[in-house]
Amino acid sequence: MKHKNLWLLAAILAVFCYACVMRCNENGKDNPAALVQPDDDSRFVTLTDAVPDAILEIRYYGTYNFVGNRVDGYEQPVALLTKEAAKALRAVSDDVKKQGYRLKIYDAYRPQKGVDHFVRWAADTSDTKMKPYFYPDLDKSVLFEQEYIMAKSGHSRGSTVDLTLFDMATEKELDMGGTFDWFGPESHPDFCGNPETGEYTGDNHKSPDGRSITAEQFKNRMILRRAMLAHGFKPLDTEWWHFTLRNEPYPDTYFTFPVKQLSD
Repeated sequence: MKHKNLWLLAAILAVFCYACVMRCNENGKDNPAALVQPDDDSRFVTLTDAVPDAILEIRYYGTYNFVGNRVDGYEQPVALLTKEAAKALRAVSDDVKKQGYRLKIYDAYRPQKGVDHFVRWAADTSDTKMKPYFYPDLDKSVLFEQEYIMAKSGHSRGSTVDLTLFDMATEKELDMGGTFDWFGPESHPDFCGNPETGEYTGDNHKSPDGRSITAEQFKNRMILRRAMLAHGFKPLDTEWWHFTLRNEPYPDTYFTFPVKQLSD
């Protein structure tokens, strides 16, 4: 009887040790994402190294943005992405280039410090200097409630990008019928149409001021959307310009290093 108990105890210990090893593998070598530190930029690339044709207009490095000032953490006007997202975006670039377009980037990786800056700005309801340009239909006090500003952003995980298309024939941005970072239903991909079918409906009842976009503008939004989805990105249902790599490599890590040229 004593021997049976010893064998039973040994079996239980073996199962326990196996479980510990498996857990270690899950959180260690077999799961590289679990080992990443938020201040580690080694898994990132400078976007223009991966996508040389991309045009940059890094809005949060300048002052023409909804905050009205340079955003914390943006030390240089560069765009950074995880290696995986940059590789997928290169495929998008090659795709749209055949159609006569180039990618124009407004924002990519966003450090947590930048998100914190947004939160502080939104809490100061007296600062409305950029309201006419980005949120004329909204009282600033509702930005948290309606989730235009949040304490965490997918951009901080490094595989999200905000972008538009540049028409090489006209040498201008493609007309999307609305500006980047417009807070309102006019920015939704389903505004005036069905993004799943690409059909323009003209339905603008969600616009509080009766704004609308044309069939051509909706079509232009769909050109960008189709190219992004075809190469592994997923859309956001409130912003036509916002896409995240579907299989993002660091879904639980919010990085903290600043936006600046990466060292070799």
